[in-house]
Amino acid sequence: MSGKYFEELEVGMVFEHQPHRTITETDNLLFSTLTHNPQPLHLDAEFAGQSQHGEILVNSLFTLGLVVGLSVADTTLGTTIGNLGMEKTEFPNPVFIGDTLSVSTEITDKRESRTKPDRGIVWFRHLAMNQRGEVVCECLRKGMMLRTPSHQENKD
Repeated sequence: MSGKYFEELEVGMVFEHQPHRTITETDNLLFSTLTHNPQPLHLDAEFAGQSQHGEILVNSLFTLGLVVGLSVADTTLGTTIGNLGMEKTEFPNPVFIGDTLSVSTEITDKRESRTKPDRGIVWFRHLAMNQRGEVVCECLRKGMMLRTPSHQENKD
């Protein structure tokens, strides 16, 4: 697995994730309908065309899911126990069908678990930018990460 264990994630590390991802109409349509979000800004081209943006907006929760998903291979694949929360999530610019997002992740903080020696908590700052260089999503996520197997064996 390509994920990093708690000990391998150092404060200040930055990951530039590949691949970048172009968002399609199908992505937005399926996500919005599967999550029962009938917002016409996401589904109705005529309605959205009359809005201040003049076109369909991509569902922001799809954007957030994509941003976190693009980070997994480099950071948490096979080494996470789970998400503990998102302390800050902002969408300073809209995302449109056809936008291509690039994502980076910075490790902003970490600490050992106070109750379980086989894990630690890591804060991930995810940043997504569109092809125009505009920030479209920023998220501070807290994750529970496994410690290295050798560390776990030494503690038993």
